[in-house]
Amino acid sequence: DAFVAFHVDKVLVSKYLKPLQIGELAPDQPSIEPTKNEMLVKDFRELRATVERMGLLEPNQLFFFLLLAHILLLDTAAWLTLFYFGTSLLPFVFSLLLLTISQVQASWLQHDLGHLSVFRKTKWNHLLHKFVMCHLIGASAKWWTLLHSQHHAKPNCFHKDPDIDMHPFLFTLGKKLSVELGIKKKKYMPYNHQHKYFFITLPPLLFPTFFHYHTFYVAYTKKYWVDLAWMMTFYIRFFYTYGSLLETKTLNSLTSLHRMLESSWFVWVSQMNHIPMDIDYDKNLDWMSTQLQATCNVEQSLFNDWFTGHLNFQIEHHLFPSMPRHNYWKVAPLVKSLCAKHGIEYQCKPLLTAFADIVHSLKSSGELWHDAYLHK
Repeated sequence: DAFVAFHVDKVLVSKYLKPLQIGELAPDQPSIEPTKNEMLVKDFRELRATVERMGLLEPNQLFFFLLLAHILLLDTAAWLTLFYFGTSLLPFVFSLLLLTISQVQASWLQHDLGHLSVFRKTKWNHLLHKFVMCHLIGASAKWWTLLHSQHHAKPNCFHKDPDIDMHPFLFTLGKKLSVELGIKKKKYMPYNHQHKYFFITLPPLLFPTFFHYHTFYVAYTKKYWVDLAWMMTFYIRFFYTYGSLLETKTLNSLTSLHRMLESSWFVWVSQMNHIPMDIDYDKNLDWMSTQLQATCNVEQSLFNDWFTGHLNFQIEHHLFPSMPRHNYWKVAPLVKSLCAKHGIEYQCKPLLTAFADIVHSLKSSGELWHDAYLHK
């Protein structure tokens, strides 16, 4: 199911199946492992077949063209604001906001491209992914794909999902892992206060510190030379255009502030669907159970769809990662029905509640660690 979910062009990748020993088992071997729900697997595969028949995996390219157009307009408007109105405080702040919005919306679009959900042909997705991720944002497309594919395969599975690698060095996550850490008397941070220091660490600092350097490190060590060349065009363009208008200190302020705002926006949105959910070791569950126990949704609205890049439909996105985001709302009722049939909780909450649940879950896991740590 993971293989089918990730690969758009099955014919192209089928040549790799035999060397990796991927395929059907011998007729006398069980096709479902004991940890997986056979009926759920069967029903989900029927749902996927229904999704394909309904054409819900087909992209509306006008939708994505308009997304790209509004990103480019915002990016251009950010520079024009300083060019026409000067570099005093008010134009600077307005330009900063436009630039931040442009960057975040570009990050949602590169996410679509990375999942091969914009074009029918894989190569066009990859090409535009490099333009958006490398040239418009300044990060490596292959670096993102490497990490994000692991996240989708095993969301919230410790040691397998790189998105929760912050445990245990910065935060303690999940009930079981937090108690285990406390029993072992491990203390890298004052975890009982992690719901407080979260505000001044992960949201504002993830992009300007870790991501900024990690993307270059991975691109260099793995020899992603094409990505590195594309990435350099972002910095040449940015420092040439804004450097011609701003003094060095002001330019550095613009760079740092827009990365911090972009980082905050991204972290709150990306973590609202996963951090409050179950975080544990891999239990080798079936595809649908794996995704649902680690994922929740946020209510739909025009603002929520735009603000989160349709990641408010995180459940549908995780079940069908190559589905174009404009079709999530169409498949959502079918997913809810399947969840109800099998007694699986389908969580959907208001946006602000989802944000608050990040803090509540950090506080809860921190308290569990603290109690276990103090217990004799």
